[in-house]
Amino acid sequence: MAAGGSIRFWLRADQRLKLGLDFSRLKSTGRRIVAGCLIVNWLPSEATCRRARLGVVVGRKLGKATVRNRARRLLREVFRLHQWDLIRPVDLVLVARPSIVGKRYREVEADFLRALQQAGLLRPSAAASVVGSQQKEPTPRAQAVSDPSTSSAPASEERPEV
Repeated sequence: MAAGGSIRFWLRADQRLKLGLDFSRLKSTGRRIVAGCLIVNWLPSEATCRRARLGVVVGRKLGKATVRNRARRLLREVFRLHQWDLIRPVDLVLVARPSIVGKRYREVEADFLRALQQAGLLRPSAAASVVGSQQKEPTPRAQAVSDPSTSSAPASEERPEV
């Protein structure tokens, strides 16, 4: 596909946590961070594993199967695209919270990156992009309303109170 040294964004079978023992180990001895629409349980990965591993938990509280499957896909995709932004290999379990229903990819991605930043798991370059994305620029309409020099009403005229 690509020349040597390129980053692959696959999520291979050996990168998935499947056993109940792994999930319970992470829940009991791992660290936990809640950020927006997800909960992140994590532990540094075992010495034999060179890559981060992922497990996803989505409860029936979220809704019907299509809603739960969409939440799973969103969480897996966010991890897949940001697995190389991690400082070291870790085992992650992402738990979807009910607030994930109806969220778009960018919103889930922002919550995921914020959680990893709080945990200290993000590389500095990725952490800088998180900080930059959290500072929203005002919309042009908001600028026009807040700037009195661009107001269409004369300055001497007062607006009636509603």
